[in-house]
Amino acid sequence: MPLADISTIPNAEGVPPSRTPWVKFCCSCGSPVEQAIPPGEDMFRSVCTSCKRVDYQNPKTVAGCVVLHEGKVLLCRRGIEPCKGLWTLPAGYVEIGETVAEGATRETWEEANAHVEGVLPYFHIDIPRIGQSYRLYRGTLKPPYSFSPGPETLETGLFAMRDIPFDEIAFSAIRVVLQQLADDLDQGSFKVHEGVILKKDGYSPSDPDGYEYKNTATL
Repeated sequence: MPLADISTIPNAEGVPPSRTPWVKFCCSCGSPVEQAIPPGEDMFRSVCTSCKRVDYQNPKTVAGCVVLHEGKVLLCRRGIEPCKGLWTLPAGYVEIGETVAEGATRETWEEANAHVEGVLPYFHIDIPRIGQSYRLYRGTLKPPYSFSPGPETLETGLFAMRDIPFDEIAFSAIRVVLQQLADDLDQGSFKVHEGVILKKDGYSPSDPDGYEYKNTATL
């Protein structure tokens, strides 16, 4: 089968996969790849037309921190695309060779020049449509309680829940986490949350109407 938009190719159950393959050439021999079902499998993969190497596309893990200080949360205004100029929690992709928690604290330092302590699991959100899994940790700002914009950040600030600019938040997962954080702070206790974000067609990453959130567990 020739290389095609994978969203037009039904899987074994007749349900169109939601991702478009980003692999066009084999990373081993450089030959073109095609969408095919390898022997013994039931899903379309990017398969080399020459050496038959299968390139598996797996979800990426995004790690970040909900940094609290005196009842306020640390936010960063993004200086890069996507969603440049919008606010977010310090977060980014986990690197090979580090744990998810290490990635979360590293991203907090890189984006906000902030050290965090008392790091505990807080939120796990899967976004199947775009192949991302968010792991957010909760912690407190470490003395001397300093923070400032990193190279990819325009501005940083501590926000009380009532002052969070929810109409200027980047990414659906961050919006979900901040909304739940406000509820947890009101109740005076923190739980560990898990859920799934179902993306809708034709919406931007920051559009508040572009997704549906389903809570799957609260511990």
